[in-house]
Amino acid sequence: MEHLETRRDLAAVLRWTARLDMHESIANHYSVAVSDDGTQFLMNPYGVHWSKMRASDLLLLDARAEMDDIGKKVDATAWAIHGAMHRSVPHARVILHVHSKYATALSCLKDPGMPPIDQNTMRFYNRVAIDTGFDGMGLGDEAIRLAGVLGDKSTLMMGQHGILTVGASIAQAFDSIYYYEQAARIYMTALASGQELNIASHEVAEKTARQWEDYPNFADKHLSAIRAVLDDEEPQYRD
Repeated sequence: MEHLETRRDLAAVLRWTARLDMHESIANHYSVAVSDDGTQFLMNPYGVHWSKMRASDLLLLDARAEMDDIGKKVDATAWAIHGAMHRSVPHARVILHVHSKYATALSCLKDPGMPPIDQNTMRFYNRVAIDTGFDGMGLGDEAIRLAGVLGDKSTLMMGQHGILTVGASIAQAFDSIYYYEQAARIYMTALASGQELNIASHEVAEKTARQWEDYPNFADKHLSAIRAVLDDEEPQYRD
């Protein structure tokens, strides 16, 4: 099978996202570029539950194709958003998008930004592109607009929609989306207390964000640990 280990990594994080209840039924999508120019990419198929995803289930798609030619196994909104980004955002080798509970709740606030109140929220300090121009479900011009809003950032808070992360590797992008959801959970829970937030200074928040960026091999070890669990409990993901 072509791109076997990449397929296994992607199937693993899809299954793990389902375990964490960060997915939404058969909706939401993960993709990874497999060509040098990023236009050919693997993505989860329409209609397969994330908890059952296998390496062989993943579709090989071309971002240059016409929407009418993508076939019934591809979700149209997913192809539009991921295709637009794989065509136009070089650093988006991997694109992960979910409507997870806390990130999506945050996206519904008038100000969907996240202040630095703990080390998880500080990880994303000044490192998130925020879109407040929601105009439908991501088809056509909306997908192109989202690619432009992301810019050179690796995390996109999609107002009234959800969260999207990109990265150079599946491990990197998944680690980001996992910790963004954790950060949003902390922030939304703190807001629910009704107490005044203890917001860190710029200096402390920036220092902590850089420490996250310099933490050695954390994302790779995170993915390896996930695959080790799945190898024991759900080895079918490798098929």
